[in-house]
Amino acid sequence: MKIVHRLYLADFFKILLLISFGLSLMASLIDLIGNIDNFLPSKPATGSLVLYAVLNFPKFFLYFLPMSVLICSLFTFSQAVRRKEIVAIKTAGGRLRDLYWPFVICGVLISMAAFFVGEVVAPDFSTRAAELRTRLKGGSRKTAFSEGALWIKDKKGNPVRIELYVPEKKAARGISIFVQGENFLKQTITAKKAVWEEGRWVLEKVTIVTTETGIREGLERMEYDDLDSPDIFAREMKTSEEMGLTELYHYIQRLKVAGFNNVKLLVDLNAKVSFPLINMFMMLLGISLAARSTTGGGLYTAGMGLAISLLYWFGYTFSLSVGYVGIVPPFIAAWTVSFAFGSFAAYLFKTLPE
Repeated sequence: MKIVHRLYLADFFKILLLISFGLSLMASLIDLIGNIDNFLPSKPATGSLVLYAVLNFPKFFLYFLPMSVLICSLFTFSQAVRRKEIVAIKTAGGRLRDLYWPFVICGVLISMAAFFVGEVVAPDFSTRAAELRTRLKGGSRKTAFSEGALWIKDKKGNPVRIELYVPEKKAARGISIFVQGENFLKQTITAKKAVWEEGRWVLEKVTIVTTETGIREGLERMEYDDLDSPDIFAREMKTSEEMGLTELYHYIQRLKVAGFNNVKLLVDLNAKVSFPLINMFMMLLGISLAARSTTGGGLYTAGMGLAISLLYWFGYTFSLSVGYVGIVPPFIAAWTVSFAFGSFAAYLFKTLPE
């Protein structure tokens, strides 16, 4: 049985790498082609364009991995059924579950690998891709992140530190503006809150400290015209796909402390855990459906895998959407479809005919 395991596993991973890498590469190139008109005016080097496609690769790889796992498991065992290899194994006294268990373990390992890529590799690559996209468009990022805070420069070049910015509310908490003199720090302006009102920023609960005299002045409200509009912040803020699970969790907690409850981020937080698990469920589903199939054609297998994958994507996307708008709780939005597919796959695997 070990020899059979090695042969089937080798076939499975050859096809898996071919399909997943091929689809991811294709999607990366399509994304590059879709942005090429924006990049050409800055006359980018060919290496930069290639790098942009490479940096987007992990993101698309995660998207296409579940479909690839399903199609490959279906194809591997459908072909075994068509060639009567399963019948031969049964005749020799083998049990189907003994044949399939290494693939179940592989499904778990693939889910763990997908979680690692989504937590460590994809956020870093997505951040670099966003920065490169800005440079290729002929601009540069006006913001920087350090220790969870947002650093920018105002229209006069003064450094500004923002503890927390909420794009949906066009509001910021914990503002520190360091007004520069010719060769020294002239003033420090701190505010507990800043809101965008009628085309300008209004600071609330302001403290102004003049460095030379040490004089401290307190104001309830103060208009500040030298900060850029919130559209710039929103464009350059990190998205959830640019953050790992831990970073996203801490950001949500900071929002809660500041009195903001971002439902979309809560849904994305749950999805970062639920989505990698679907790889294991797709493996179970592919094995179980292939064992029950009497038709082992390649086109039939690919068509079945594609149809199931599209069904999953439609259901999963719809579930996330209703979670984003607050119709269902974030946990339910992110886990319902994965739980349904997982339960169905586990039932099929448990009732496999020996």
